[in-house]
Amino acid sequence: MLYDYDMLLKNCQIPNGDETIPADIYVADGRIAHIGNVNPGGTVREVLDMGGNLVLPGCIDSHTHYMDPGFTHRETFSSGTQSAAAGGVTTIIDMPCCSIPSVRDIPSLENKLEKIAPQAYVDFALWGGVTGEDVRMGNLDNVQKQADAGVVAFKAYMTPSVPSYPRSNDPELLEIFRAVSKTGLPLGVHCENYDVCDFYVKKLQAEGRKDGPAWAEARCEVAEKAAIELCIDYAQETGARMHVVHMSTGIGAQLIEEAKKKGLDVTAETCPHYLTLNAKDAMGERGAFAKIAPPLRTVKDNEILWTKLESGAVDFIATDHAPYDIATEKAAEGMDIWTSFPGIPGTETMVPVIVSEGYLKGRLSLSRLVEVLSTSPAIHYGLYPKKGCLLPGSDADFTVIDLAREWVVDESKTLTKSKYTPFHGMKLKGKVIKTIVRGQLVYDDGEIVGKPGDGRYVKRQNISHLKRKMIF
Repeated sequence: MLYDYDMLLKNCQIPNGDETIPADIYVADGRIAHIGNVNPGGTVREVLDMGGNLVLPGCIDSHTHYMDPGFTHRETFSSGTQSAAAGGVTTIIDMPCCSIPSVRDIPSLENKLEKIAPQAYVDFALWGGVTGEDVRMGNLDNVQKQADAGVVAFKAYMTPSVPSYPRSNDPELLEIFRAVSKTGLPLGVHCENYDVCDFYVKKLQAEGRKDGPAWAEARCEVAEKAAIELCIDYAQETGARMHVVHMSTGIGAQLIEEAKKKGLDVTAETCPHYLTLNAKDAMGERGAFAKIAPPLRTVKDNEILWTKLESGAVDFIATDHAPYDIATEKAAEGMDIWTSFPGIPGTETMVPVIVSEGYLKGRLSLSRLVEVLSTSPAIHYGLYPKKGCLLPGSDADFTVIDLAREWVVDESKTLTKSKYTPFHGMKLKGKVIKTIVRGQLVYDDGEIVGKPGDGRYVKRQNISHLKRKMIF
């Protein structure tokens, strides 16, 4: 039998500005066909009752390291995208660095796609890569080639990442800014001053410090501040779209705000952990299991970042999902806070933490919640309106949340391959109960019901810019 609609989501509450309205959503051929309270007529193959729960446009984690291919003892694309589905994330954008080979040209891009596409449970796009080594070797022509192949942005490091993805020194980074500016795509920069971080890590090591908060003290606030200031100068010089990834400090948010006021094309993301955790408490209790780069900061930084996220100075949320193997890389015999690897899982907890601690506690309006979890990353990375909205013709991606459900994060029950999270034990309100990707139910209240290959690769659809709007 032929059906007019593949799916009907009935009894939804959908965002309408800062309020919700009841609506039914009809899906055909993986896209939204109709939204409203009036039955458009026609036959429906499958009906799902949303029970009056909140239905958001599918949420996006635009900064993941799923470690595949090459570091699959930490995460596979299968485990990473299952974790995403369980967290209400319908699209992830994976970084170029944590794979072997790292993605820095067309052959490495094609190699990665070949390995990961058959594993995907949710849709995915890809970052392109460029390093200081590419500058030294005269390989900057690979930047435009990757852009032409559909990557959404480029990533550069000011501090070391993995050996296959060398950091860029200051003049090399300027050359990278010039090359990426020609593509019209964002350049995401890990903003920490290498010399400052390296000096103070060695200094505190020599002093015998091994406590968790020592990591945050060594990778100090001024290291991020100086790096962001340099990148703002480079953006002004080259006209490149500079984006600060995983910004951790309140002063960083203030710098981005001031640059926007001057008309510069600069943007920033922050992460759930920088909004809700602080180095003294989290690293004091969890040590290496709360070790990341940039490190956790202070309660004051949490407060400033919430304020700047709501105002628009900080543009959206991502996670920097980067898990490591507990037995060999986080808590191996003889490891301390200096030698354990810096990184945490995050995709699965992103939406619940932002809903609970942001929206339900009044730090974010409903309209801003939709922007920071869905619409803004979709626009910024050229995926809108295919992704990031509830509009006829857009992909039928939905994140369904029971706003009344209270629960406690349990790291042993997460679907990431590395079973740890700094949010372990946190009490949250608001639980993802269904995740739907292009009209396909992939997660249903505690159970993965999709299969590998349900997720698809999404090339950049366009080059688009976020509106520079801020509330004072």
